[in-house]
Amino acid sequence: MAIRQYAKNTLISTVKHILRAFVYGLVGGAIVLVTFAVLYLDSRPNLKVWHTADLDEEFTVKSAVKNFNGYLALEERLFKQLNEQVYEKIAPEDKRKINRYNRGSLSDPQHWPTNWNRSFELSVEQPRAGVLLIHGMSDSPYSLRSIGQRLHADGAMVVGLRVPGHGTAPVGLVDVDWQDMAAVVKLAVHHVRERIGNKPLFIIGYSNGGALAVQYALTTLEDSTLPKVQGLVLLSPEIGVTKLAMLAVWQERLGHLLGMQKLAWNSIQPEYDTFKYGSFALNAGKQAYELTEEIQRQLTRLESGGLLEGMPPILAFQSVVDSTVTAQALVAGLFDRLPAGSHELVLFDINRLTEIEPLLNNDPTAWVKNMLKGRSVDYTVAVISNKSEDSEQAIARRRLPSKETESNCLLDSAWPDNVYSLSHIALPIPPNDPVYGGEEVISEYGIQLGNVAIRGERGVLQISADDLMRLRWNPFYSYLEQRTLEFIGLATPIDPEC
Repeated sequence: MAIRQYAKNTLISTVKHILRAFVYGLVGGAIVLVTFAVLYLDSRPNLKVWHTADLDEEFTVKSAVKNFNGYLALEERLFKQLNEQVYEKIAPEDKRKINRYNRGSLSDPQHWPTNWNRSFELSVEQPRAGVLLIHGMSDSPYSLRSIGQRLHADGAMVVGLRVPGHGTAPVGLVDVDWQDMAAVVKLAVHHVRERIGNKPLFIIGYSNGGALAVQYALTTLEDSTLPKVQGLVLLSPEIGVTKLAMLAVWQERLGHLLGMQKLAWNSIQPEYDTFKYGSFALNAGKQAYELTEEIQRQLTRLESGGLLEGMPPILAFQSVVDSTVTAQALVAGLFDRLPAGSHELVLFDINRLTEIEPLLNNDPTAWVKNMLKGRSVDYTVAVISNKSEDSEQAIARRRLPSKETESNCLLDSAWPDNVYSLSHIALPIPPNDPVYGGEEVISEYGIQLGNVAIRGERGVLQISADDLMRLRWNPFYSYLEQRTLEFIGLATPIDPEC
């Protein structure tokens, strides 16, 4: 018995030692991994004044601002502060021809008669409608400038909103909250409603702006004091974001704990783009995730309360391949959750002529076919694709709610050579855009990024090859623009089948 008990005790003791060693090994391994990760993240390029300036004139929900005019006054002070704390304080080595924050550089916003990094208003004496434009994360009002100017030319009063944290310097995204953004959307909608009286009011939201537009429309279903909107136009809307965005919070907290400011950044890049940040703060991804989570909570709450029937019509445009937000997330997270209504989802397919399918990481073909001919949906689905596998000509294949068959309509546009798909950032940009367009445009305002084609060895440039290859303009923009005008009531359909 004694021998048996001794053996038992020895076995238990051995197991405990093994488990203890295993746990110590895991903890030690984790510490080593974290240490190497911190060292790697801290070895990135040094932060510049545009990463560290204290721009405390930015709007927050705590600001003493009661209306949109107050927001514009605060914005005026903010841009004065930007000039004093960033533009006038850049280091001598940063005074380069391609630096947004160097006055006189190719990327200097002052080349433009209008600084499209700021909120703008396009007024009309007798507006046919009012439209609020909301840009995306790390972006600026410039991204929706073209569609805003076209809407204005056709009789709409237009406000292009600069969302808090944007249009100034990348540091603006370090502390901003999505609630700050949502609060300004409310101020801007009130402003548009006051300007247009009882005319129809619409919101066009791009990327994160699409999420803000949806969040506002859902909020109006519970808050009768907010002005209602008659419809939403969403471009690459941010409805589903990976939960990995929340893991970045721990990197940010670790940076605060260790006093390492670089850890607050997902990427630290040169600032060569006049109207979009190159560097991306971790907090921006966190806020995008929290905003999409809030939308899902709102949808669940409104659905259970029977209030979703009041959701205004939605017209959404989305590329079937999108590295930022996926078409599948837009369908599952929004369209499939809405009651039947006058909603439509327009999907831009990949270029079938290029025979790109064998090179794709994830081929969307089966999913696209299912959207057109498989699953039953309570909204219209349109797919912009090739007329045939041996033609660059574009065609709109459109399926009405609960219908088995589709209608086809030839478009007056085609896939350009060497373009295999659209991208998240391409949708709101016309081919002739002076900054991001693909046509041979000679820009009088400085840098032109739409046709960047530089060659060399990989890993040499700070800017990734993925960023340089990414399509920045939409070859089917004329279709998107026409459908938007029709949706808002500023144009009659050229062809009802389209």
